[in-house]
Amino acid sequence: MKAKIIFAITFLLTLTHVLGQTSTSFTETETELKTATGTLYGTLTLPKKFKKGPVALLIAGSGPTDRNGNNVAMENNSLKNLAHDLANKGIASLRYDKRGIAASKDAMTKEEDLRFDDLIMDAKGWISQLKNDKRFKKIVVIGHSEGSLIGMLAAKEAHQFVSLAGVGQSADKTLKEQLSSQPQMLRDIAYPILDSLKAGKTVDKVNPMLQSLFRKSVQPYLISWFKYDPAQELKNLNKPTLIIQGDKDIQVGITDAELLAKAVPTSKLVIIEKMNHIFKIIEGDKKENLASYKDPNIPNAPKLIEELSKFILK
Repeated sequence: MKAKIIFAITFLLTLTHVLGQTSTSFTETETELKTATGTLYGTLTLPKKFKKGPVALLIAGSGPTDRNGNNVAMENNSLKNLAHDLANKGIASLRYDKRGIAASKDAMTKEEDLRFDDLIMDAKGWISQLKNDKRFKKIVVIGHSEGSLIGMLAAKEAHQFVSLAGVGQSADKTLKEQLSSQPQMLRDIAYPILDSLKAGKTVDKVNPMLQSLFRKSVQPYLISWFKYDPAQELKNLNKPTLIIQGDKDIQVGITDAELLAKAVPTSKLVIIEKMNHIFKIIEGDKKENLASYKDPNIPNAPKLIEELSKFILK
């Protein structure tokens, strides 16, 4: 009897979720991409009554960030909200868990085998899948943070590209800048490691203080990542490009957006006032900024969806 009651409650909750989804202006379905090392999983969001229109591929940033813009320590739903905002403007989207993350965790066998180029190939695979779907007449790649670099390297078969809080220089330079505020002793240890990895050489001995950043198993990935210069890669892409940056971003600066815009004079650069790295409007100080990373109820900046929809639908 208890099992039947639990089943009934579960069924009702599931039914409520489905009805809730269908009562909105969009529908969402699970989708997948087969790769040589395993399956990647994502969510396809379609506006209601969608027939033949544009679709955006949303690529998450670095670290264990899932398709919704969250990780185990921080839930903000930045990318999930973005997908829903786009749907409300009549734009479909696909967002996915990168290999090794969330539902796609089994697609990465060992950390030491992962390369940045694997993430590029995965994005290309999703683009190819969307290209073969007759429901979509235009593909727009939207890359957030590290996803910006992945996106611009994968977007050859797309129609447009959008960089959201994307860095404008190679990752080794960005890491040096982030470490510049640390004690001199730490910089003296870290900078030679970065220089070695930039030169394509692994480092055998890493100070315990820096193990999380430069552990042996992650060094091949860093080497493969450091070789790319975002400004140069964006210049090589030769696609209509929109660059968006918030002036309350404490992870990526306006200078990065300007470097990307300078590389592609035909691109459009938009600086959104009071928007932070995860698209939230911040009226106050750094404390409020950091708190927003753990608050999924804060909506994304209205100016963001306004600029995106204007670019995509023109």
